[in-house]
Amino acid sequence: MTIFKFKQKNLLWQQVLGIFALVVGVIATLDDLKGIVPLFIGVYLLIQAGVELNFEQNTYRRTKSVFGISVGKWQPLPEIDYVSVFKTIETTTVWAASASANISSDIVKVILFYNTNQKIEIYDTKDVDDAFTKAKQVASILQIDVLDATTRETTWL
Repeated sequence: MTIFKFKQKNLLWQQVLGIFALVVGVIATLDDLKGIVPLFIGVYLLIQAGVELNFEQNTYRRTKSVFGISVGKWQPLPEIDYVSVFKTIETTTVWAASASANISSDIVKVILFYNTNQKIEIYDTKDVDDAFTKAKQVASILQIDVLDATTRETTWL
């Protein structure tokens, strides 16, 4: 079966805090049901969002995964026109006590376009080469072109 799985990688602090909360939750739940709160917080922090493409069934789904178990509803994959790779800036707001700060970082997205301007975001990363590898894999299976939109002048590959 030809299924491509694209999962966002959790940040290191999410993984560490998630595992810690999970362990604390399991131990605390053995003593008191209040331990279920850190248990659920741990699971929540370890959830990975993603997209799966099934080229044999011509379907896709947006997924939420934890511990290797993915859930999501399969939908028909529309006729894809092209794959686009582009850079953008992702801004995250971080709260500490009563103060907040916006943290911006460069990110590279891989998007499938169909029906002229409809899109399915399948992958994002900080590594341009990784994004192009994924885009070229999908493009070769679907026999479509890749648009390099990582610079001001877009080019077809």
